[in-house]
Amino acid sequence: MLMPNWMDPEYLLHWMGNWALWGTLLVVFIECGVLFPILPGDSLLFAVGLFIAQGTIDVPLWLACVLLTVAAFLGNVSGYYIGRALGTSLFRNPNARFLKPKYIEQTHEFFERYGPRALVMARFVPIVRTFITIVAGAGRMDPKKFFVWTGVGAVIWAPGITLLGHALGNVEFIHKNLEAALILLVLISLIPMVVEYFLARRRNRNNAADAPKHAAPKHPVSNGQ
Repeated sequence: MLMPNWMDPEYLLHWMGNWALWGTLLVVFIECGVLFPILPGDSLLFAVGLFIAQGTIDVPLWLACVLLTVAAFLGNVSGYYIGRALGTSLFRNPNARFLKPKYIEQTHEFFERYGPRALVMARFVPIVRTFITIVAGAGRMDPKKFFVWTGVGAVIWAPGITLLGHALGNVEFIHKNLEAALILLVLISLIPMVVEYFLARRRNRNNAADAPKHAAPKHPVSNGQ
């Protein structure tokens, strides 16, 4: 692939050999909350499903899906408690690339706007799926609500992409063009982020257009004096 070897899921799985599934569990756990968001989560899950279909990874599909779901859930829980324990100390540098102070404030607004489904949506967005758990913890999101909805996201995300890879694992075109398929998967996973970006711009334009009407000063009523 056009990425470093450690970002190439096919290379990683071959390199890990008999430990491919266990190595994948570790990668998923780290990417889902332990402050290292640049890992091949989506494409690695897809490749695991594909390799299981081809017999390269000799593990029952159901067991792989269960273990990957648990790894994704525990990664998010770890990220949540890292954010909760360290609090705003993670967000002191205004020039930081990811952990900016303004994100603490915006987290509450984010969850208020999208509700619990934000934790499910974030699963499918690289980098965001790591970042949102840290911010949720630092923002003191209700633990019960976090556990329930991050669990729902884990159940949909990890088995969903793994099953997709398994379903397409024996398709000759996918097998011959695995690199292109993995790149396409990464691009598709970025669609929610792009859509939200343009929706946010649209909301900002609408708010800016309405601002003068709301901000217009009230003129005192003349009493004729």
